[in-house]
Formats: sequence, C-alpha cells, structure tokens
Amino acid sequence: MSGNAHFTEALLARCVTVKVLLLDVDGVLTDGGLFYSAQGETLKRFNTLDGHGLKMLQSAGITVAVITGRDSEPLRARLAALGIGHVRYGIDDKLPAAQDILAELQLEWSQAAAMGDDWPDWPMMEYAALRCAPSNAHHEITSRADFVSRSQGGHGAVREVCDLLLSANGHYQSMAAKYAL
Repeated sequence: MSGNAHFTEALLARCVTVKVLLLDVDGVLTDGGLFYSAQGETLKRFNTLDGHGLKMLQSAGITVAVITGRDSEPLRARLAALGIGHVRYGIDDKLPAAQDILAELQLEWSQAAAMGDDWPDWPMMEYAALRCAPSNAHHEITSRADFVSRSQGGHGAVREVCDLLLSANGHYQSMAAKYAL
C-alpha cells in the first residue's frame, strides 16, 4: 500500500516541519458555490473525505485552522463537528489573522501549510512553508503553489493535503493499518 505514490521526496521533505494547516473555506473546503435559501441563509456542501482527513490530521498532532471571508451557522456547525477550534470568520485580510493564530499556537511560518484558491488567500499562503491549492483554484494561485491537488475544492482537495502531511510525518501507514488497508 502506498499512500504517498504521487508525492515526491522533495515535497515530503517540505512537510516534515508542518504543525498547522491554515485553510480557506469557499473553493477549498467547499466547491465555491453558494446556495441561498428563501430566507437568505447561505448553504454550503462539504466533502466527507476532507472531514475525515482533517480529523486524522488533528489526531496526528497537526492543528487545523480556518480563516474565511464568510460566516454562517452551517459553516460554524461543520467546523465544530470537525473539532476545529482555531477559526476566524468574516476576514477580508487573512494575513494578520493567520499571524494571530500562529502566535496563539507559538508557531512560526516555517511550521505552517496553507491552502487557498483565490487572490485573497495568497498573502496568507505566501509566507507558509508549504503552499497548497485545489486543482480548480485561480491560475495565479496554482502557478505559485508548491502542491496542487488532483481534486477540486470541495471534492477531496483538502484530503490530499492531509494525506501528504500524514505521509511526510510518518502517520499515514499506521492510520491506514487501522482499517486493514
């Protein structure tokens, strides 16, 4: 069984120091589409592959943090269900929010991975040790990313980053073995 078949040794080496994964939501944890109910409530679709990957990442000791320009009850419910406690909602300028999270965690940028899909995410991504993007991210982001997932945002892209980080830190095989894979 090979969990890191498409990860190069150089890419895996970049990930060894990562202790926190900083994520955008729309276009990363979701497909970027927005559904509005008749009452004006924003509804989002999340992928369970991403959710399971985030839970495994946290169980391996890597913190997950979310910085998003939006805020909604469905989003809050999903992040709470995933046990993600470091969240910033309604953020336009993501770099200061990311710096605050790193300070709270007493971590440096060299210990951070970040995943985003569009221009507002780049300032946060630029400083990270590992810059990740879903395959359907804006071309300015994918052209600067260290890792571009095979999957699109909201369709398992985050899970690929989780698998990458778990592989680099030696946790992938032992976690897969629990499922007899």
